[in-house]
Amino acid sequence: MLRGAEAEQRSADYLASQGLRLLARNWRCRGGEIDLIMMDGRTLVFVEVRARSSMKFGGAGASITHSKQARIILAARHYLATHDIDAPCRFDAVLLQGNQLEWLKSAFDLTA
Repeated sequence: MLRGAEAEQRSADYLASQGLRLLARNWRCRGGEIDLIMMDGRTLVFVEVRARSSMKFGGAGASITHSKQARIILAARHYLATHDIDAPCRFDAVLLQGNQLEWLKSAFDLTA
């Protein structure tokens, strides 16, 4: 199974192959962290990477709980404010389960 840094690298490489450009990795602030921050054209994309070895307990997607989403959103708002960015944004997830990679565009939004 892929571990944190490995899963994030595989995800960043995959998203780059799909045309996204990496801006930051493991961006942290008090109360939250964003695994990858990328640009998809003019859209700023905050990416949560989740790796699981099995579907036990619902798999990688189920691990992005409402409280986890709230922490990511808090960090995203802080990133936007500290970098004075006014651009369309979205929250994606890359789920790694075994050898499978699934990219979920707009996995959740600011109302989470």
